[in-house]
Amino acid sequence: MKQDYSAASITVLEGLDPVRRRPAMYTDTSRPNHLLQEVVDNCVDEVLAGFANRVDVELLPDGKIQVSDNGRGMPVDEHPVHKMSGVELIMTTLHAGAKFDNEAYRFAGGLHGVGVSVVNALSEWMEVEVRQNGLHYQQRFEHGEAKSPLSVIGNVAKRDTGTVVTFKPNASFFDSASLSMPRVLHVLRAKAILCQGLTVSLKHWEGNQECTDIWFYEKGLEGYIQESTNGNLIPQQPFAHKVIGEHESVDVAMGWSKERSDQLAESYVNLIPTPLGGTHVNALRTGITDAMREFCGFRDLLPRGIKLTAEDVMSQCSYVLSAMLKEPQFSGQTKERLASREATAFIGGVLKDAFSLWLHEHPSEGEQIAEFGISNAQKRIQAAKKIKRKTYTSGPALPGKLADCTSQHAPDCELFLVEGDSAGGSAKQARDREFQAVLPLRGKILNTWEVDVATILSSQTVLDITQALAVEPGSDDLSKLRYHRVCILADADSDGAHIATLLCALFLRHFPELVRAGHIFIAMPPLYRIDVGKEVFYAIDESEKQGILDRLKTEKSRSQPVVQRFKGLGEMNALQLRETTMAPDTRKLVRLTMNEPNKTHDVMDMMLAKKRAKDRRTWLESCGDEADIQRYLSDDAVVATS
Repeated sequence: MKQDYSAASITVLEGLDPVRRRPAMYTDTSRPNHLLQEVVDNCVDEVLAGFANRVDVELLPDGKIQVSDNGRGMPVDEHPVHKMSGVELIMTTLHAGAKFDNEAYRFAGGLHGVGVSVVNALSEWMEVEVRQNGLHYQQRFEHGEAKSPLSVIGNVAKRDTGTVVTFKPNASFFDSASLSMPRVLHVLRAKAILCQGLTVSLKHWEGNQECTDIWFYEKGLEGYIQESTNGNLIPQQPFAHKVIGEHESVDVAMGWSKERSDQLAESYVNLIPTPLGGTHVNALRTGITDAMREFCGFRDLLPRGIKLTAEDVMSQCSYVLSAMLKEPQFSGQTKERLASREATAFIGGVLKDAFSLWLHEHPSEGEQIAEFGISNAQKRIQAAKKIKRKTYTSGPALPGKLADCTSQHAPDCELFLVEGDSAGGSAKQARDREFQAVLPLRGKILNTWEVDVATILSSQTVLDITQALAVEPGSDDLSKLRYHRVCILADADSDGAHIATLLCALFLRHFPELVRAGHIFIAMPPLYRIDVGKEVFYAIDESEKQGILDRLKTEKSRSQPVVQRFKGLGEMNALQLRETTMAPDTRKLVRLTMNEPNKTHDVMDMMLAKKRAKDRRTWLESCGDEADIQRYLSDDAVVATS
């Protein structure tokens, strides 16, 4: 290994080299399906913008793929800064596109500016044809590089516009060079279903026989879900709702079946499939569950002691959800999970209102759906009662201030570490006694970052936490862990952030196995309360507040929204604390993770070590404004990476 390390040792990857070096960072490398999807997505963006109504795909011999549309065509003029045609700039430059400024496209699936350039980088060759302004243009690329300039090869009619992209994926970048045909058929059909007025065709070969499939759906989502479930749904005419807002729109169709098998659960953002769900799916589940709870309460359908969860209501539900967002944020280039927080308030709110209205207009079908949810809840409760909970029999008794839960199943149990006795009292009233326990903490705990085990256990607060968890500091044995979710609940002010940081330091330094196993969370109380007439909304941050205001503007509410910012726990009563911070279907939790342990250690050392006081001040003065957290919503938690 070379011993010298200088600036000359640094390699800068230019152009499309990063894609070719690390293709898995930019696309799915199992098969070339995602390359085809990227090109199709660009065509569909023209449809969304109102300039095209047809997308044609042809799978040619020898693994070649051709995708065409009748949109405006890629720009062929010279870019004023980069001095190359728009076609060449799009195909050879990462993060080059027309979807960053919201002027050329209102809603679009291609947002990162890397999709079609990645296709070019991972192809043996690519040819782009553009019909525009009465001329027919063509340019060829090989291994990501332009082999000829964009040139005119003929004339076309003035009204004949569009783009044709033909490419051959480079087999060396993929586990299998062949396309998965079921995935191709599913994606193309979904585009036609989700985009009204779009015709999608696929021409391919099966043996020596040429096959052509054409999709055009007049009934949209309703027709699709009926066809996919053979009409075996309650209600027979699926619940469907569509709302178009200023910055978002949502279109959904759904129904319930008697059996849990063969459920259809598909979600899309700007016509891009999101198989891992995300914030829009969470919003759907929350909105529909809230509406069902209100309906059951209004008609007195719930047996005593039964509380419906989202899983109870949605486990037998088939749905297709299509969301349109102006600037969606995905967790990764493959766009399999939506991370946009502002979508939650808009989608959840409008679907709750619409489904509530539908339930009251269709009480018979509503009661049948409620029976499914109640039956699922009863089965869940009975199953929990059959499991005997492991008890913490060795060592000292449980802390006196601990308000334990009654559940006998540790994986379902949660422990809230709450700042202060006053907030702890509110949390005890707000909790669900079945599975949520509360341990109030008095004041700021010991800074344990540079303290050994013997010293930290001399702190009563740390000892209480250790006894409640039934896990010794530094131990890798989690078999006796009494709660699989440990939630830090502190005020949304600077003191609360300090306490949360000290607790994070305790777990990172002395209970690292709990962190690695994903058991530690930070609760996120809201920063904003929005009053509109008799309705009250809560927002965790600025983007969610804006989503709520956009929704209210869409609904043309007569009352003027009143927005208040508050610290959190001390200003909320037990009911508000339950709805905003503790109820699983409406709360937001941040999971504490260590993606890069060494980097995590360095950051915490900078923040908490006494020996780094001088470095800490220098760092805060120079870099304090650069701190950032990305949040990715899962079914019951938000995973945080920094």
